[in-house]
Amino acid sequence: MGDGFGEIFVFVMLAIFGLIGLVFLVLFSKYFGLWMRSFTTGAKIGPMALVFMSLRKVNPNAIVDAKITVVQAGLKGITTEDMEAHYLAGGNVRRLVQSLIAAHRAKIELDWQTAAAIDLAGRNIVEAVQTSVDPKVIDCPDPRLGRKTLDGVARDGIQLRARARVTVRTNLSQLVGGATEETIIARVGEGIVSAIGSCETHKEVLANPVLIARNVLKKGLDSQTAYEIVSIDIADVDVGDNVGARLQADQAEADMRIARAKAEERRAIAVAKDQEMKALTVENRAAVVLAEAAVPQAMAEAFRAGSLRAGGSPIAGGATALAAMPVAVAGDAEGFPMAVLERRDDKAIAQCPGCGSKYNVTEVLGDMKYDQSPDAPGQQARCKKCGAIFTLPDDA
Repeated sequence: MGDGFGEIFVFVMLAIFGLIGLVFLVLFSKYFGLWMRSFTTGAKIGPMALVFMSLRKVNPNAIVDAKITVVQAGLKGITTEDMEAHYLAGGNVRRLVQSLIAAHRAKIELDWQTAAAIDLAGRNIVEAVQTSVDPKVIDCPDPRLGRKTLDGVARDGIQLRARARVTVRTNLSQLVGGATEETIIARVGEGIVSAIGSCETHKEVLANPVLIARNVLKKGLDSQTAYEIVSIDIADVDVGDNVGARLQADQAEADMRIARAKAEERRAIAVAKDQEMKALTVENRAAVVLAEAAVPQAMAEAFRAGSLRAGGSPIAGGATALAAMPVAVAGDAEGFPMAVLERRDDKAIAQCPGCGSKYNVTEVLGDMKYDQSPDAPGQQARCKKCGAIFTLPDDA
């Protein structure tokens, strides 16, 4: 019984090892070509490493090709594990190796970690190394944005239109996190406009355009950028508009409009003052009329006070004052003024103390049915002209 169990156990173990060996043989036969290439070139990647790469979802062909290239180029310090890690991180191992080889040939310091960071950041590391070896030229302004020239105005008011060509090379140490080509274009454009504006006359720029490039280079415009400015060349400078004269004309027009507005304001004030004076004149005329209306009343008061005596004068109806004897009375109790009564022949003439109108009161004098204010003592009459009520003397 024990011997049978031991035979079964041995048979099972042999089957397991046989199965493992069969799987290994199949995988080894699959990567035998890669292993042979690695072995003959000195890449030193074993067959088990190739099998484990496939299990880790790493492309063995890419790793073997990259390792062979590194060994053949004579690069040191780059391990297979570094390549696998970069591949699993989503980087391009082949492009990374090409950039390292190019930098090594050009004697540019570039290590694996820096190159891997640049590649993982989304930059084209091969193009960056090529630009570092062979600088490229950037047009300023960028014609793709629609502008053809950079416009600046000198201190004499003349506009200058310039075009520049900026030669740059990649600064690999600042490629990660550094500003891009658009920043270089913007900074150079700002520097050119500022340099033109600092010149006393436009003739200085036309005579020596290198002044612009020299002033721009002094500002260190490539700071914190992914590029290093090699040179700035002014390709073209043209004379534009006379901006100073145009601004002066616009200022003169604005001043004229302001003067017109102030003149219109003064005219409106004058018109308002004229209307105010006209209104004041009408008001004064009304005061004069009121004063003239008060003259007869003042005369009546003077008659009552005895400071004024009537002489012979024509009256309404052609009657003549003959031995006119005015009757002067101090006044009445109810506030109605006392009329001046005169006897002319057989007529009784009453004069309104308000307006001076004269009335023949011969037939109504003493007849109380004609009294205009029965509640007041005496007989009252109303003037038809001014409407004033006055008291008739009791005894003429």
